[in-house]
Amino acid sequence: MTRLHIEHPITDYETWRSAFDRFVEARAAAGVVGTRVSRPVDDDRFIVIDLEFASADAAAGFAAFLEQNIWSTPANSPGLGGHPRTMILDDVD
Repeated sequence: MTRLHIEHPITDYETWRSAFDRFVEARAAAGVVGTRVSRPVDDDRFIVIDLEFASADAAAGFAAFLEQNIWSTPANSPGLGGHPRTMILDDVD
């Protein structure tokens, strides 16, 4: 399994979550087969997302979609409090 790991600050969780939920169909169309959203226990203005894909190519394609269509447009990314950091990870165990 391959994961697109995303970390970034947020301004408000409810605003961010509402925007995240608007793109559920885009995630499904891109091949996302699992989603995990987490926050640090000591920082409610930071979010960590893990999106599972069948391949690294699919994860990279969706990361490019996010960069070009979501994060670059404030109307598509309300609640985003800074530039996201991404990593594409393969499970080894």
